[in-house]
Formats: sequence, C-alpha cells, structure tokens
Amino acid sequence: MTLKNTLNLSNLNQQELQNLRHIIMNHQMMESKLRTYAQNCRDQQLKQMFEQGARSAGTTAQNLINSL
Repeated sequence: MTLKNTLNLSNLNQQELQNLRHIIMNHQMMESKLRTYAQNCRDQQLKQMFEQGARSAGTTAQNLINSL
C-alpha cells in the first residue's frame, strides 16, 4: 500500500496514534525483512519482487511518518 496523498492525522486520539505507530513499525520491519530476502535471493525475478516490496513498505512507512 503506497499513499498517494498526504493525510491530515493531527486529530488522532491516543489509541489511534498507538495503532498508527504499530502499523509504521510493521512496515519498517517488513521493509527490512524483504531487503534481507532480496540480498539472499539468487533468482533475479524473485529478487526484484522482494526489492519492490521493500521499497513499497518503506515508502508507506515514511509517508505515514510525514503525515503525523
């Protein structure tokens, strides 16, 4: 999931903010794992798929962070 527009997340309550932090951390962990998979992959097509997934997860996490 890649955000196309910035969101206004300034009016979140504490529970929503905590949930958003978990989502961001999960995307960051996903990015890290997918990069590791790509580095250890020999099949080029699979490697590219892992790299694209890592970029997408990283972009989503960064977009959410920037929206806070």
